[in-house]
Amino acid sequence: MREPRFLTGGAAVTRAAADLVCPLVCGGCARPGTAWCRRCDRSLHDAPISVRPRVFPAAPVWALGRYRGVHRRAVLAVKEHDRRDLVAPLGSALAHGIRTLARWGELPDAPTLVLIPAPTRRLAARRRGGDRVTAFAHHAATALGPRVRVVPVLATAATARDSAGLDARARARNLSGAIRPRTRKVALPHRATTILVDDVMTTGATAAESVRVLRRAGVGVDAVVVVAAA
Repeated sequence: MREPRFLTGGAAVTRAAADLVCPLVCGGCARPGTAWCRRCDRSLHDAPISVRPRVFPAAPVWALGRYRGVHRRAVLAVKEHDRRDLVAPLGSALAHGIRTLARWGELPDAPTLVLIPAPTRRLAARRRGGDRVTAFAHHAATALGPRVRVVPVLATAATARDSAGLDARARARNLSGAIRPRTRKVALPHRATTILVDDVMTTGATAAESVRVLRRAGVGVDAVVVVAAA
């Protein structure tokens, strides 16, 4: 295949060398030669599914798919292997899922849509090179249009331990009181549809505590939408 003009000469050599050191593979299926293939993109753009986690938040929960296959590999690639190039396709898939839910009538009609990223532990965000959930939300908001805002209003206390390996009851205890608003007063647009977004839902403890904290601050959550549900 002939190289495009802008990749001739030194640029083409540089890219070839980079591929030898770190081969380009699809973040969803490891297909070589592409960062994200069409088949995996179609998988993430499937219809959202309704989810009933063990710790149920006081809002409907939807996922783009189950935490397996393409969904699991893509999320892990972003979170654990620093595949920042996958933020865009995952954010686009999140936008598609929200559009579908609106078309189904599952979201209230309002002048503004607010996306609130679920909180990420500061240490985990630093280790991963940034808050990936907020990055997904920003990309989704851009895809959805100018009436969509991202409001990262939630934070996790440093005292909260990593929930990996904990069962539903232990996760709920761990997060009780550990999630809080970043500011004393949470100000959101008047008459807005509000969605809590996250990457993976396991037991539902994070979403349930986040919704509880937001409602205590006077913010109603209309739905929870995640990339994948375990």
